[in-house]
Amino acid sequence: MKPYIIGIDLGTGSTKAIAMNHNGDIIDTSQISYPTLQPKPNYQEQDPDLIWQAFVKCISTITSKQGHPDAICLSSAMHSVIPIDVNGNTLMNMMIWADNRSADHAREIRSSSLGQSIYEKGGTPIHAMTPLCKLAWLRENEPVIFANAKKFISIKEYVWFRLFDVYECDYAIGSATGLMDIGSFQWNDDALHLVSIESSQLSALVNTNHKRYCTNPELISELGITNKTSFIIGASDGCLANDGSFATREGHLALTIGTSGAVRVTQSRPVRNFKAMTFNYLLNDHTYVCGGPVNNGGIALKWYAENVLGRKLDTISDYSAMLKEIDEVPAGSEGLIFLPYVMGERAPIWDSHACGVFFGMRGHHRQKHFTRAVVEGISMALYDITSNMNLDIQQIRVSGGFVHSEAWLQIIADLFGKTVCLVNTADASAIGAAYLAMKELGIISDFLQLEPKEFKEFHPRSENSDSYKKLHSKYRNLYERVADLMVV
Repeated sequence: MKPYIIGIDLGTGSTKAIAMNHNGDIIDTSQISYPTLQPKPNYQEQDPDLIWQAFVKCISTITSKQGHPDAICLSSAMHSVIPIDVNGNTLMNMMIWADNRSADHAREIRSSSLGQSIYEKGGTPIHAMTPLCKLAWLRENEPVIFANAKKFISIKEYVWFRLFDVYECDYAIGSATGLMDIGSFQWNDDALHLVSIESSQLSALVNTNHKRYCTNPELISELGITNKTSFIIGASDGCLANDGSFATREGHLALTIGTSGAVRVTQSRPVRNFKAMTFNYLLNDHTYVCGGPVNNGGIALKWYAENVLGRKLDTISDYSAMLKEIDEVPAGSEGLIFLPYVMGERAPIWDSHACGVFFGMRGHHRQKHFTRAVVEGISMALYDITSNMNLDIQQIRVSGGFVHSEAWLQIIADLFGKTVCLVNTADASAIGAAYLAMKELGIISDFLQLEPKEFKEFHPRSENSDSYKKLHSKYRNLYERVADLMVV
């Protein structure tokens, strides 16, 4: 068996693992899905044990064919919270990033005298997605669980605990909690005091290259590894997607559209903007990944297709068939604008009350105009984030499910007025985790050594870029005019 490494991403919809040889070639993959539970309005939960089982199965599926790996590096979705008792047992299901039950607490914290200070120190937007706000909700609404919790941890920390019986949290996941001081690499006492917890109730913070070795004979056998296989704690899915998209150079913007969406740049210093609440997550102790997330990526398109058109979008071919027709419509959808806030919105407006709006409907508009307007609206939301960051963007590296639509990629190029580079269609976060393992093993000395072997470019068309500049001004003005009417 040839030497290889595994990058594994604990995602919201599934856990995905990729096996990569030392030349950077993907030689195997594995993926296990699990459900999201919605027991009440605004609740979004998952069973941590199902994710642990998926983690084990993904690794063992690969090792059963490829032999034992040199290293395994972890990526994970951000913002999850799991209360753990004194015996290491979960006290409730995991609250995932999309859980919105703490929206009122987020608004209260954001408008308090401490709100801006917590954001400035933590670099994390104050929003219902963050553990800071989730803990405030738990303290008030689940006092018994809150009182019995020895620890409050994320899904990555839960898996790490099951592997090594220690509570450790990497800087990337920690910097996405709202509870960390990203300047001192410590937990922020002001944030902890606000939610009435002690630092001892959180995991020890470690750098993203921190590693351990498994000594549990049963786990070694079950995973198909050896006691010399390095486990590298890794980072968050967003940070590692920059690695996996080859977007670690300044001036390279990573843009992802999956269920949700995000834009991110890699920098040596944070980009703070309290109004737009730009996030600043740590890739390691000297590198920040800055940007913003939107709620409404592919999920808004899926909502439109299934609830307006009555079309199921279950496969890539389903999406491709629906999006094929948007090339027949000129940029700007002939005056039709879509505010894509079907699921509320995060960056840059941070408005849980925001809702979707079609504006400018006229007699000449047909179904294909509405479809293109939805795609343009989702893209506008992402462009809106970068317009608040004052960045010198030279090129856009893209990832996520939308990369299968060349028409959509061309819209991004035209809207941003920049070249879009499609570098891979596989899972960028799991690939980024594998690259982090390569760096830790000394196979590469720096992420900047990594460049895509194959890629396709989409260049902006000036006439469309000019149209989109005018459209974005209308788009932004429209939300500001109707925002007050969106409150139910």
